[in-house]
Amino acid sequence: MKKIQIINGPNLNLLGKREPTVYGNASFEGYLDELRARYPQCEIAYFQSNIEGEMIDKIHETGFEYDGIIMNAGAYTHTSIALHDAIKAVTTPVIEVHISNVHARESFRHVSMISAACKGVILGFGLDSYRLALEALMQQPTAND
Repeated sequence: MKKIQIINGPNLNLLGKREPTVYGNASFEGYLDELRARYPQCEIAYFQSNIEGEMIDKIHETGFEYDGIIMNAGAYTHTSIALHDAIKAVTTPVIEVHISNVHARESFRHVSMISAACKGVILGFGLDSYRLALEALMQQPTAND
């Protein structure tokens, strides 16, 4: 069974309430239930934090044992060299996701500090960006292969 860790960053705990015209009306917890039901062959762990260091700790904790990490670093995407370095330090592939198309938004969102450290980037498909990342990770060999 594949083990996938989802890590969400700052303000993503407010999905369903925060800027629904950008992020939609659904909570992440409800969407996570749908993902788990749709992919029973995967163990999907979830972690959200508004604190950069806690996100780094979670990358370190899961980054050598899990089969993949799906990360929406929120605003830290555009500022965190520390997240970039944490992703580079582990062997588990990381896919960067964003709910919105960041390139259609403010110019400061056009630069990602973590993209170069990630296996790939999926953005602009709403919450479905997470499913697309999960599908990509399911195609990869498991950590134990």
